[in-house]
Amino acid sequence: MLAILLSILSIVSPIWPLGVNPLEGDPYVIVSLSSHQLAYINDGEVKQVFDVAIGKKGTETPEGEFNIVVKAINPYYRKLDIQGGDKDNPLGTRWIGFDAEETDGRLYGIHGTNRPSTVGYSISNGCVRLINSDVEVLFEEIPLGTKVLVTSKGDSFEELGKHHGAISE
Repeated sequence: MLAILLSILSIVSPIWPLGVNPLEGDPYVIVSLSSHQLAYINDGEVKQVFDVAIGKKGTETPEGEFNIVVKAINPYYRKLDIQGGDKDNPLGTRWIGFDAEETDGRLYGIHGTNRPSTVGYSISNGCVRLINSDVEVLFEEIPLGTKVLVTSKGDSFEELGKHHGAISE
């Protein structure tokens, strides 16, 4: 019975994609801490580049390759008990949580902001902030399970994508 269940889950998983990731052509996200930009890669090419805010000194955005594990529309901000959709909510209109430092996508994420003037700076508590309209586009494009690379390397998005298998050599 367990074998049948595992077989079914390997075909119809709620987390996409299963197996080695990324394969060339899979969605992939790269956050460049050095340029304050995020690249969305799909079908083996950089599709879009967005300006972002990143973690400030003392609460830096963690570096590494992570997985998108949580997605939420109008996320609730627990720290200050602010409902989703409220104009004072610092998380903006979307939350795309990744599993950095074993936090299950609840502490570190890519999200919108109620302060768009902060985008482009090192000002967050470790998250990656985008203008709400930009995070809404990204939210629709990337499924759960998508890999996110956060790096301070100054290489181009194309070079990083090739090195990590999202773009062919």
